[in-house]
Amino acid sequence: MELFVSEGNPHCLKVLAALEVTGVQCGVQFISHEEKVVPFLSRPALPALLLPSGKHLFSSNTICRYLFELNGQESSNQCNQWLEWEATVLQPVLLRALHMAVLQGKGSEVSSVLQGSLNVLDQSLCKANMTYLTGEAVSVADVVLWGALHPVLSDSSLTLDDHKSAKAWFDRVAAMRGCQSAAQKVLQGKGLEAMKGYMQKQPAPQSNQGRDTQPCNSDPTESEEGECVVSEKEMEAAVFTWRKDLNACSQETNKQHPIMPQESKRNVLITSALPYVNNVPHLGNIIGCVLSADVFSRYGRLRGWNVLYICGTDEYGTATENKAREEGLTPKQICDKYHAVHSSIYKWFQIGFDFFGRTTTEKQTQISQDIFWRLHKNGFLVEDTVEQLRCENCQRFLADRFVEGTCPHCSYPEARGDQCDKCGRLINAVELREPQCKVCRETPVIRSSKHLFLDLPKLETQLEQWLERSTSSGDWTANAKQITRSWIRDGLKPRCITRDLQWGTPVPHPDFKDKVFYVWFDAPIGYLSITANYTNEWDKWWKNPHQVELYNFMAKDNVPFHSVVFPCSLLGAQDNYTLVNHLVATEYLNYEDTKFSKSRGIGVFGDMAMDTGIPSDVWRFYLLYVRPEGQDSAFSWADMALKNNSELLNNLGNFINRGGMFVTKFFGGCVPAMELQQEDKKLLAVVGWELQQYIQVMDKVKIRDALKHVLNISRHGNQYIQVNEPWKKIKGGESESFITLDINPSSI
Repeated sequence: MELFVSEGNPHCLKVLAALEVTGVQCGVQFISHEEKVVPFLSRPALPALLLPSGKHLFSSNTICRYLFELNGQESSNQCNQWLEWEATVLQPVLLRALHMAVLQGKGSEVSSVLQGSLNVLDQSLCKANMTYLTGEAVSVADVVLWGALHPVLSDSSLTLDDHKSAKAWFDRVAAMRGCQSAAQKVLQGKGLEAMKGYMQKQPAPQSNQGRDTQPCNSDPTESEEGECVVSEKEMEAAVFTWRKDLNACSQETNKQHPIMPQESKRNVLITSALPYVNNVPHLGNIIGCVLSADVFSRYGRLRGWNVLYICGTDEYGTATENKAREEGLTPKQICDKYHAVHSSIYKWFQIGFDFFGRTTTEKQTQISQDIFWRLHKNGFLVEDTVEQLRCENCQRFLADRFVEGTCPHCSYPEARGDQCDKCGRLINAVELREPQCKVCRETPVIRSSKHLFLDLPKLETQLEQWLERSTSSGDWTANAKQITRSWIRDGLKPRCITRDLQWGTPVPHPDFKDKVFYVWFDAPIGYLSITANYTNEWDKWWKNPHQVELYNFMAKDNVPFHSVVFPCSLLGAQDNYTLVNHLVATEYLNYEDTKFSKSRGIGVFGDMAMDTGIPSDVWRFYLLYVRPEGQDSAFSWADMALKNNSELLNNLGNFINRGGMFVTKFFGGCVPAMELQQEDKKLLAVVGWELQQYIQVMDKVKIRDALKHVLNISRHGNQYIQVNEPWKKIKGGESESFITLDINPSSI
């Protein structure tokens, strides 16, 4: 093993102290703050521990826990609670304190910032009346908290005279030779001054960052949220439900393909935005589209709905031609390559498509051209001559993604020819300032070319009438409604549906035979063609609006094409198409403190997630936990480790394991008959309430909020087990007083 650390980094102080205290054999390298160690991270992360397997740990608390476990010291529940408190409560407070003391010269104000956290630490130590945080021996929690606090508490301007228990504990840990050695190596005897270089590279803390109250309770039965009050009526109803035969509950039936609409069922057609085939999907793509749709489709089946979940790769257009040129392949070869990549990643993430297809098919050509001719016949297409950028060096018109320049709206210097990634505004390539050809980097010139346009103004009245019905009766996310309203408010303009490319669905009109459809005209038609490749009776799903409910899942940048452009194409075709009833759009998932970027390779991509060795269930859980529902959220490696330990393992996993192991050990795997006591009935009622809340928010596709109710159920169960201590009562013949709630995760 090799440990990589840097001077002046307080997180490195923790791990060096843990290494010294445990005596684990490990090489240590001091490197600069800017040196990159972990290959799949886009920016430096220290400390980092290189394991014999070649994998890396780069969360300081995880490294400390690992070193103690190598030394034969497993972390107790109480120890894990302290580690969670340190990461979620203490660290944000310390960041503020260090920023003030090291960079702003306000050392005298640090005491007031830390006061609440020190009170928590002091009161917990005083109440427990123990030498160390978790008992009479040093644990990983002691080393982690000491390492976190050492830089500020060792400063002469801050004393612990008002926190006697905390002071005695801190001095006791600080006196250990391993801690003294680690402090000398990291801080070099310079105190806070040694941290200046490190702190200058950290983002400034927000003024409301960190909360001073409520630590992890040393008593796990104490709840931060207060006691849930339930009535006698609710308790009796819960008992009645609990006593029902589980076989009477609805069960998910085996799917028989092809799945077709049924008269007596709620028929739900689910699509997720077709991932573009020119690159590997990153975590933002996965949670914004396919994973969210997968979770909802599983939920729908458990509710007894008749669900069909369709997706596939979007393969035509400029981005594919670009990628083919970069890799020296044909567009078809690129599509074949990346379709396989996407398929393998989604399979690893356990995405349960009913059919995962692609848009480069004969069905796509047939259906797209049929819709085109219907629009043409009904008078919803117009011709116009447009100015386009042409690269004289490459001897070709430049499609949107073959050109970059400065956004005319926000001055972002790397805007594409169709949309700005920074402000999100749609733009025409000729509006770009200082445009460049992406192939040769020459400056293109403006030339004229004749194209076909979808006459959106002519369809605007039909669109508004349909939108009024759909948004009022369906579950559209707030951002989907807002983005759509802004398009309508600004007035619809004719939208070009043709492009000067070779790789695309050919335009069947003889006057435009050298052109293909613009990808945003025919890409959403891919939903139809992929279904048609799944079943020849595809029209029973897509031309059946009275019997089928359509859910579209996507990120917010795709909303206008699904709420305005594509519906206008189908309305104008006048062929009884099924239009979206529920448009579910996420905000953006960011990466740490920046944006995911395929083109720049920033973030965690699907293949990288597979290579980490972390099970896909952990990735699924964390992405759902931070799903950007009402606002942008961020993926954080440290937070993923924390939520995995505190919620997935210590909360949900602990509940299932404790209950299951107890019943297996003492009752042969069968829940015994029992006489319910009042507290048992109350627990059942509380769980029933959480389940009702779960169903309500899941019906509204608020998946992140629904997950919180699942975790609340296991939290209630853990508290119940901790209070009743069934392992003691079973020895005294009181086995009937213990309930193991047989909460099958699938029924939740």
